[in-house]
Amino acid sequence: MDDFTLDFTSDPLSTLDDLDPFPSDPEEEHHAIPVVLLALDQGKFDAQRSLDELAALAEANGMEAVATVTQKRSTPEAATMLGEGKVAEARLVCMNTRAEAAIFDGELSGSQIRNLSAALQVEVLDRTMLILEIFKSRASTNEGKLQTELAMLRYQLPRLQGLGEALSRQGGGGGGGGGARRGAGETKLELDRRHLHHRIEHLEGRLKELEKRRGETRRARQKNNVPVVALVGYTNVGKSSLMNALCGAEIFEADMLFATLDPTARRLTLPSGLTVVLVDTVGFVSRLPHHLVDAFKSTLEEAAYADVILKVADASDNEAAAQLAVTDEVLESLGCSDIPQIVVYNKCDKPGAVSFDPAVLLTSAKTGRGLDELLKRLDETLSHRVRTIEVLLPYDKLSLADILRSRGSVAEEEYRADGVYYKGTVKIDDLHRFEEYML
Repeated sequence: MDDFTLDFTSDPLSTLDDLDPFPSDPEEEHHAIPVVLLALDQGKFDAQRSLDELAALAEANGMEAVATVTQKRSTPEAATMLGEGKVAEARLVCMNTRAEAAIFDGELSGSQIRNLSAALQVEVLDRTMLILEIFKSRASTNEGKLQTELAMLRYQLPRLQGLGEALSRQGGGGGGGGGARRGAGETKLELDRRHLHHRIEHLEGRLKELEKRRGETRRARQKNNVPVVALVGYTNVGKSSLMNALCGAEIFEADMLFATLDPTARRLTLPSGLTVVLVDTVGFVSRLPHHLVDAFKSTLEEAAYADVILKVADASDNEAAAQLAVTDEVLESLGCSDIPQIVVYNKCDKPGAVSFDPAVLLTSAKTGRGLDELLKRLDETLSHRVRTIEVLLPYDKLSLADILRSRGSVAEEEYRADGVYYKGTVKIDDLHRFEEYML
């Protein structure tokens, strides 16, 4: 299929750029690309769970898993990961299902991709390439696009030797001449490697500039004393839906993995009147390669600077505890262990949702169940940031009432002969403005 090409023998720099499962012609019929999933079960993790997740990732990239081929063995085959017999079986499966590609549940080297593709006679991707393609198609902000490109280049760099083996064969020439020492392919390989290094350095520099700007925005929030609440968790647990339900903001949401890649911030007013900034972050998946975590660490760092972290899991998923374990691993790597955390099991309206510890919040962004309790819990967690007061403001000091309304909340208001009586909440940092008039 022309729209889905991985040519590892021509130009390794265009390997991932050629992938385009979404046709650009709006009149062209959209159909899911049939793919076969390949896996090597070495007993290190739940292979079936991982395959189910790989199928969901494929679906998020416009593909459909039509068959799976799994082999249990303690050590992988160096050339193809799977044994010779299992590769032959996979070839028959690809032919019978008319699959256009095969996806391996793990990372492959460049030579392994080439060997498998030659043996199966279909294009071959690995788990990381699939995730990168999803990132590439979903990133919308400039920073997200730069991070995605950086992750792609870091993925390609160690694979240039394997991907470009056809280019690196020695040229002719005898007698110790230059042709025997270096062929045109070797020069091409070095040029590609140098190009990747330069591009990576350029992208890292641009991302540092954006990180500096984000730091300035973060300092402005701290200066204004606006608490930050970060939504973190596994991909597709409903973080964006939860944010829309709480803030009324229209953030893209869909029942698929990695629907949201770029961090989004919205203002939210709690029942106490305290205004917070709610930040939605990129979701996690199990066995996400370290270089992908590193590439998106700058967006995840919003959680490291948050006042409260909402850890969201899917209440209808029997692997919710495993999802939270993955979330905890990433948060620990970011140094977030000292930040107050609230565990939220979302999608409790779905069939199969089970009862959990009463201390854990059950919510449904779809029906609204548990949202009031969630807001109340946030208020309790941030209670040290506000104080309930009663004041009598003279008529020539009513400008303070605007501060009370905009930076706090008003529960009661009564006009009296000597001024206006207010009962409400105010931020601790604004308390000194009202001390003279407190009752």
